Amino acid sequence: MKDIVIVGAGKIGSMIADLLGGSGDYSVTVVDRSQHQLDRLETSAPIAKIAADITHGDTLRKILTGKFAVLSAAPYHATRTIAESAKAAGAHYLDLTEDVASTRAVKQLAEGARTAFIPQCGLAPGFITIVASDLASRFDTLHDVRMRVGALPKFPSNALNYNLTWSTDGVINEYCEPCEAIVNGQLRETQPLEELEEFSLDGILYEAFNTSGGLGTLCETLAGKVRNLNYRTIRYPGHAAIMKALLNDLRLRDRRELLKDILENAVPITLQDVVIVFVTVSGLRGGQLMQETYANKIYAAPLGGRVRSAIQITTAGGICAVLDMLSQGKLPQSGLIRQEDIKLPAFLANRFGRCYAMAPLPAANAA
Repeated sequence: MKDIVIVGAGKIGSMIADLLGGSGDYSVTVVDRSQHQLDRLETSAPIAKIAADITHGDTLRKILTGKFAVLSAAPYHATRTIAESAKAAGAHYLDLTEDVASTRAVKQLAEGARTAFIPQCGLAPGFITIVASDLASRFDTLHDVRMRVGALPKFPSNALNYNLTWSTDGVINEYCEPCEAIVNGQLRETQPLEELEEFSLDGILYEAFNTSGGLGTLCETLAGKVRNLNYRTIRYPGHAAIMKALLNDLRLRDRRELLKDILENAVPITLQDVVIVFVTVSGLRGGQLMQETYANKIYAAPLGGRVRSAIQITTAGGICAVLDMLSQGKLPQSGLIRQEDIKLPAFLANRFGRCYAMAPLPAANAA
């Protein structure tokens, strides 16, 4: 049994703790600065809890000493602190961050590390990167890689057509920070909430627009190999216009704590959600212009006697699957491991990765 530490006792941290603790293969400790948050943890598995401020001295390093790995389910601004503590303690490190600057810091810490550093193990970046890399590998020459992901309420009922399903800090950050893309073979920085498009899937109309961080490290990996590469977040129509008004016209991008307070007190949380994963890749294969698409919907479901939201299931399932593969020796044991280094069939075959197979997979991925 391997000793695991999870930093963050929120919705995703709770789900990770339940999955790993219930597997019988991991002894789980959850760390959070809030005792109240720890007391509210929804887990059916026995876990240890530590209330601690990880920003205070070497508190986290001491907790991590002798542990197999630390999984960060904390806000993105805690990423560097957790990664530095992992390196100092000699523990493997995994996170869920979409923040570009935080990931760059993790990549630097991974250099010369004795343990593995695996950032961005969630949904997007994370699983979508694994899917896009798998589809791209089937082409002789790549033209376009388009990645679209959304975590949406099944029953939208407000002007935003949105409910809070995961980290409010994360949502605001991806709506405010610059985005990466490859345009006509050149790496570009694009603006969030721009390049709005509409598309239909299963008869439902959606919009998608630029958000930060969803590509992970794929821009770097596919540089010089693809003509166009971009990532956009999926929402119901009308959402982007309202968020642009709040962030730009009312200048709330400069007052993020105020925006967070507004959203968390006005926009309800829902467990009745759906996660949409939509990836399209085109290019040449055998001299012919071809296109392959992966489309999947994952819904909220009862797990461990509780209804878990789709974003909880997919995000926690992703990082747990990667940890499991690392624990089983199926991934390198030191240095930086990118999501595109993980093979899709191996991920989907994992007991935690199977959550993505709840909906039918495209025939091309059904091996």
